[in-house]
Amino acid sequence: MQQLKILNKKETKELLNSVEKQWGAKLELESAFLKNQKDRIFLITKDLSKIDLSNLRTNSIGLYFCDIAKGIRLSIEGSQIIGKKATKNIVEIEKEQVKLWMRGEDLEIEGDYSGFVILKNKNDFLGCGKFKDNKVLNYVSKERRVNVI
Repeated sequence: MQQLKILNKKETKELLNSVEKQWGAKLELESAFLKNQKDRIFLITKDLSKIDLSNLRTNSIGLYFCDIAKGIRLSIEGSQIIGKKATKNIVEIEKEQVKLWMRGEDLEIEGDYSGFVILKNKNDFLGCGKFKDNKVLNYVSKERRVNVI
């Protein structure tokens, strides 16, 4: 059975501070955060935090926001929430690079970035990858990859 823990105010503040440090995005969300045993964070409505989840058998609740096992790696939806307010570590990519990214390929990128970056094409936020050695490593899961022509 999945164990879900609601983050307290201190843990939530640490998460939001880490987001601000990495992407320069100051978030004010009207949501609560849940953490599972695999260090994945989910966004839920604050009203749900009033329910005792220990007696429920659930696979997941809410919107998958990020993974915090090795730094904050945003989900595609997490990048869309953060991306609108982000001021740094945003990689603008072209249409041909979007196709490669959506197929699950790593991208060759020149730039001065650090850690996890958000990929963007025009007004679309495409997810999050790790910038390392002038490459953005792709973490799009196989189920979410698209064979774009």
